[in-house]
Amino acid sequence: MDNGQYVRYVALGDSQTEGVGDGDDVTGLRGFADRLAERIATVSPEVRYANLAVRGRLAGQVRAEQLGPALALRPDVATVLAGVNDLLRPRFDPDETAAHVEAMFAALTAAGARVATVTIPDITRIVPIARPVAPRIAALNDRIRQAAARHGVALAEAASHSAATDPRFWAADRLHASPLGHDRISAALAQALGLPGSDDSWTLDLAPDAAAAAGGVRAAAAELRWAGGFLGPWLGRRLRGRSSGDGRSARRPELLPVGMPPVAR
Repeated sequence: MDNGQYVRYVALGDSQTEGVGDGDDVTGLRGFADRLAERIATVSPEVRYANLAVRGRLAGQVRAEQLGPALALRPDVATVLAGVNDLLRPRFDPDETAAHVEAMFAALTAAGARVATVTIPDITRIVPIARPVAPRIAALNDRIRQAAARHGVALAEAASHSAATDPRFWAADRLHASPLGHDRISAALAQALGLPGSDDSWTLDLAPDAAAAAGGVRAAAAELRWAGGFLGPWLGRRLRGRSSGDGRSARRPELLPVGMPPVAR
């Protein structure tokens, strides 16, 4: 629908779509998909929302595990964000990863859903140790843009705006958006979808942060804390062949009114 009137919104993806970085597993996650559902509800109060995302999933896993259930829910709007976990793997193949994403674009649009996605910001600007990944991000983004154009998918160009590489956009682990980042992603998708009341304010740079101008010693200490607290455990899981999503399932697998929590399982 071109006027923002939607009645069934389904979100597919990995940890970013699940909402990691915005809340926690004790108090509950929110995330950009919940926030986008709330924006849609201001236009369509009757909208129902399902979130099929599971952290740690590769693009092929998102396709294999979530596309069928998503189609069964007959969405008229869907978001698809996948591929970040792939580009962090040693044997990353941008064509293979993008092919999985495009297959989801194709199936959902063919079923009549309005689909939206986001390009991936260059997180290496705030994670210097990850700079070798920058060409991978660019390669995947190029393919996502091409696939989105082929299937009429609404594209939010988060990668093109410096606000998305402000450290405040990201949670402490620098891999997931912060509450502010999740809110901006939801605003970007709302604009891409043409929701009434949406605009480009999500692209604006954040106000200067005096506390962020840390000296060299403090910055180095912060890098060491990040490496020990987040990078080390992540690498440990990779070496053991484990994922943060092992044993997890979608937190909101059924269409429910926005604001209604899912039934505990």
